[in-house]
Amino acid sequence: MFSAAYFKNFVRGSLYIITRGSGLYFGWLTLLIVVFAQGAIAYAGQLHTGLVVTHMRDPVSWGLYIGTFAFLVGIAAAAVMLVIPAYVYEWKPIKEVVIFGESLAIAALIACILFVTVDIGRPERVWHLIPLVGTLHFPSSLLAWDMLVLTFYWLLNIVVVTHLLVRQYNGKEYLHRFIAPLVITSIPAAIGIHTVTAFLFNGLGGRPYWNSAILAPRFIASALCSGPAILLVLFQVLRKLTSFHIRDAAIHKIAELMAYAMGVNLFFMFAELFKELYTNSEHVVHLEYLFGYGQFPDSPIRFYAWGSTLFAVIEFFLFIVPKTRRNPITMNLGAVLIFVSVFFEKGVSLVVPGFTPDVLGQVYKYAPSLTEFRVSAAVLALAAIVYTFMVRVELAIIFDKFTVETYRKA
Repeated sequence: MFSAAYFKNFVRGSLYIITRGSGLYFGWLTLLIVVFAQGAIAYAGQLHTGLVVTHMRDPVSWGLYIGTFAFLVGIAAAAVMLVIPAYVYEWKPIKEVVIFGESLAIAALIACILFVTVDIGRPERVWHLIPLVGTLHFPSSLLAWDMLVLTFYWLLNIVVVTHLLVRQYNGKEYLHRFIAPLVITSIPAAIGIHTVTAFLFNGLGGRPYWNSAILAPRFIASALCSGPAILLVLFQVLRKLTSFHIRDAAIHKIAELMAYAMGVNLFFMFAELFKELYTNSEHVVHLEYLFGYGQFPDSPIRFYAWGSTLFAVIEFFLFIVPKTRRNPITMNLGAVLIFVSVFFEKGVSLVVPGFTPDVLGQVYKYAPSLTEFRVSAAVLALAAIVYTFMVRVELAIIFDKFTVETYRKA
């Protein structure tokens, strides 16, 4: 009863917080709502006409939706980059802001579920993906494993974030003995969600482009770059526009960790390229399509592949050198480049070459349709709205010391 009263007070206070703000805050929300609305209209057309309005066909049955899903799973794992130095090594500058990484995971996983929903032809059957409710075909189905680990990680972050905010809003200290085990558990859980998602691709033996033992490590290495890139820019924006405070030492540490992760990712990429190019087996045809050479000089995705590789290399050198890593201009440039690089890598370079050529040798040149872009933008806008509300509440409670007493006096 006591805890229920605490939570009820928190919900009231949160609604009060998110319904008040500056013109910039409401302008941002209006923009997101407009983007979501146009995408919702596009999705209504997709529901009415069918998936034929996308450019996915039998030869390429996964496209932008699943590619972005894989990318967002990596974004959801970003919290681990803050959790490890904060709670394992007791590095206080990052411990102050780890809740923003956990909130990003919550919003990203909501988007993940929505991307799976819009990708299937019968979305009313998506309830079968819900653990303990639908028919998951566990444990034989890898998709069942993926939904279980994603749900577990999502609920884990919700519990941690809610406990921290509810306790502080009601003027209480969080229970360290309750939170510490959950936060530590989130580290292997974050690794697990990306590992199992990689296995969805890796387990398809008939698709040699994905059938590599280092696919899962590559997933994890790239994820540990892209998610923190968002947080790196977000923290600087919040520091300028709100009462949010984060020390430069924390920002520089995040950038340093990203450099190491990108170094590992580039090493894995080189190992894959060496294996394919040096052996020059028939499977090199997928790389030819990806980079636009050999049989496929006019490949429509070659610009994404070269852009992803070039941006990754530039970001690595910007972040591995302390001088450029600590310079705001080059640091933010590197953050943008790594975000775009990993999005190209997961959203296009990962999915499309695995289907092209297909198992019969056919080549279908897939490129996302306008409908796919519009629906994807809507899903991302909805996730951004959720994250905006969470950040708004967290800033008010953690940094502005908004409590139940403040609400009663308002």
